[in-house]
Amino acid sequence: MRVLLVAALITAVSPVTAGGPAAPPVNSLVAQADAASTPRLGWAPCTEHGLERYECAIADVPLDYARPRGVKRGLAVLRQRATSPHERIGTLFTAVGGPGGSGLSAAKDGLLSGELAARFDIVAFDQRGIGRSGQIHCFASAAEQEQFWADLPQPPANPAEERQATRASRTIAAKCSRQSQHLTTVDAARDLDLLRRAVGDSKLTYTGGSYASYLGEVYGALFGDRVRALQLNAMIDPTAYTNDALGLLWDRSAGTEEVFREFARYCTAPGCAFAGPDVLGRNARLLDRLREAPITVGQGKDALQVRYRYVVPAHASLLYDTQHGWPALGTLLAELEKGPAGSAQTVKDILSAAVSRPDFLDSFIAISCVDVGVPRVPGLWSTMAESFDVHAPHYGRHWLYLALPCATWQTPPQRYTGSWRLRSATPALLINNRFDPVTPLSSARNALRELGNARLVVVEGHGHDITGSCTDRLRSQYLIDLKLPAPGTSCRPDRPPFGTQANRL
Repeated sequence: MRVLLVAALITAVSPVTAGGPAAPPVNSLVAQADAASTPRLGWAPCTEHGLERYECAIADVPLDYARPRGVKRGLAVLRQRATSPHERIGTLFTAVGGPGGSGLSAAKDGLLSGELAARFDIVAFDQRGIGRSGQIHCFASAAEQEQFWADLPQPPANPAEERQATRASRTIAAKCSRQSQHLTTVDAARDLDLLRRAVGDSKLTYTGGSYASYLGEVYGALFGDRVRALQLNAMIDPTAYTNDALGLLWDRSAGTEEVFREFARYCTAPGCAFAGPDVLGRNARLLDRLREAPITVGQGKDALQVRYRYVVPAHASLLYDTQHGWPALGTLLAELEKGPAGSAQTVKDILSAAVSRPDFLDSFIAISCVDVGVPRVPGLWSTMAESFDVHAPHYGRHWLYLALPCATWQTPPQRYTGSWRLRSATPALLINNRFDPVTPLSSARNALRELGNARLVVVEGHGHDITGSCTDRLRSQYLIDLKLPAPGTSCRPDRPPFGTQANRL
């Protein structure tokens, strides 16, 4: 009964107490952007190591769109020229997720290739408040920043750590909230429209996934008549994200649990190091042990004390990627299970690779908290955690406590809360994996309904990334020829997890 009461409390309180200033009308937000001058892009060869193959520029955009001709801030922009300039269609803008991911850093691993690279200039950028575009700094020094994130119990394992997390959430809100007032996704979407104008395109062609799908949704809501094509992956439900983030996290927690059950189903020898009987039960026992006390891996001076707060975020993030993350997760669990007989260095390497950089975390919190709607009652979190623990025992409090700083964040006046109807000549193309640990298929279906003018393709696969020859083909046909797949079209991944067929539990 208590679980049901707390779940009802989440549903009842989120939309009401997410409050703040009333959202401005769309025409006002658009008019402010239209009053800003078009940035001039002085393209030149990039000089940063790893980006030498591209051209770089700085776009000056308004710090505050309510004062469109006032103080400017510089956005770092990068361009990959079309390889077939005589067949060039225009510019394809792309963004990365998070929020907090850097488009320029991601470009070091390569941008889009093939026919898309032939027919479009590809433009990536660092969103305001991220990386080279005025990275937000919530702390007085890098040492203070690193210490804060290292000490934060996220997720907290017990009531003492819950109290510590609550104090820490107030600390970062006090240090960062005022600085983040012009970092909303509405501001980023208006920056994107200025970049569209700067490259000379009459309409926007865009692709992005995860949080970047939300950026595309906001752009479409504001500038639907300026959309040539929106191709969005790993969908965020925009209504839940802005008005009922706890409901979204409730669904996300269940989605992550579902994907781990799929991991267990595919975890078969020899591809999965954790293969064996009762994968689900053995994992649950490891996490229960970590809730009680650290697990020691290795022996002697090289032994490693592994804590709950380190393992659970890594556990969730490794589920994003079936080809590399799932094998790493199997290895992590196997070494934890071995305890003193396990390899401390292997565990350290896996956990280190899964940890987010402090700059990313600053940006993630600052941008999320000016966009999302949560109850302005931090004291509710420990009560709600009980319900999340029952609903999603392994991941519920992980997702729940990520939103805790937002409970004391200042809400900016330009925060947008809908409508999300896409009024464009071309419907959006949405693609989502059936088993996604962070943007479950239910979010994509909700986004499809809210945008209205869209088509959804479901990939019968796992993870957060959308990859494979089928989706590559559909994406290219849509972005180049504006050709939508038939209703009900689905894809299958090129390779199953671990390169093997699933066992049935």
